[in-house]
Amino acid sequence: MKAVQLREMNESELKTKLNDNLEALQNLKFQQALQQLEDGTLISKTRTEIAQIKTVLNEYKLGIRVAQGKN
Repeated sequence: MKAVQLREMNESELKTKLNDNLEALQNLKFQQALQQLEDGTLISKTRTEIAQIKTVLNEYKLGIRVAQGKN
């Protein structure tokens, strides 16, 4: 997901997306441990998206991003 799309989401949607990605990352690591993971780049892509989501959530926390559609 692109950073622009993440910035258009509200805080509750971001938290839901973050939880989904954390679960997906855990499953990907488990698949890698069992040598069932086809595409190893999925782990790094998921970690990158988690970092982007946490950055936007931190912007909400610091007051940089006030509401959806603004700033």
